[in-house]
Amino acid sequence: MSPETVPTAVTAYFNALQTMNPESWVENFSEDAVIYDPVGNPPNKAKENYQQFFGLLSMAFAKLEISQDCVRAGGNSVAVKWTMRGLGKNGKEGVAEGISIFELSETGKIDKVSSYWDDRAMMAQIRG
Repeated sequence: MSPETVPTAVTAYFNALQTMNPESWVENFSEDAVIYDPVGNPPNKAKENYQQFFGLLSMAFAKLEISQDCVRAGGNSVAVKWTMRGLGKNGKEGVAEGISIFELSETGKIDKVSSYWDDRAMMAQIRG
């Protein structure tokens, strides 16, 4: 995989996530892709559970903005330090920072995502 391909696949993932576009988001994954979001939670199969995942997102958030603050690629892996700003359906705002590690197949599809962040703190902010 070329160095240009890896950041493009990761950028597509984040773009689809922040626009809350489940169909575009799921296209970034290989058939058996697994997500640990955050690490410590049970693994989630991207292709099987994406509608449920986006259903939960759309229930909580009116808007998401995610910046890729630092991207480092090596081989078929990419590490991204990111910042997410969310506007809850109730009008309250939340901010979270995290690091996600992406493992990609030779075809450029995401095989595994391991994200390190405090999702509970983010939800507490938007709940007030």
